[in-house]
Amino acid sequence: MMFESLYKPRTASALLSLICIALLAFGVYLQEIVGLEPCPMCIVQRYSFILIAICAGLSYFINRPRSYLGLSFLTQLIAIFGAFVAARQSWLQWFPPETMSCGRDLYGMIENFPLKRAIPMIFKGSGDCTIVDWTFFGGSIANWSYLCFLGIFTYIALVQIKSFKQFKEQ
Repeated sequence: MMFESLYKPRTASALLSLICIALLAFGVYLQEIVGLEPCPMCIVQRYSFILIAICAGLSYFINRPRSYLGLSFLTQLIAIFGAFVAARQSWLQWFPPETMSCGRDLYGMIENFPLKRAIPMIFKGSGDCTIVDWTFFGGSIANWSYLCFLGIFTYIALVQIKSFKQFKEQ
């Protein structure tokens, strides 16, 4: 089959790393060239893509089945976290709060508040998180990020299933 190699762990790891790097580059393009300022939730999503790229890159270079499975499960957890943040931001965009405040940026929250107080502030969102500055086929950046995180999670699950089958056959 033509796409059979896409389900090999090393190929999947390289592909995920490249996809995440491309998504991050697109985010930098939107910020630097188009002029969109990322909100705190957007920054958390970027960090999730960075962590996924790092985990996928490590699993490419560490070519042991157990290490791959451990890193792939970690990558899936990060993808679930990223999908949660993107879904929360999409919810805020669809149903903005009645009172909007611009709030602090992510770094301002972390610098001025203890972490246990800053984290709930990030997920509460700010006025900036509810604004839709850019759309593609009717979806905002948060909507597309959500779909990307779900795609990453699903792709890793398919590769894991294929790897388990091959591991059992050996």
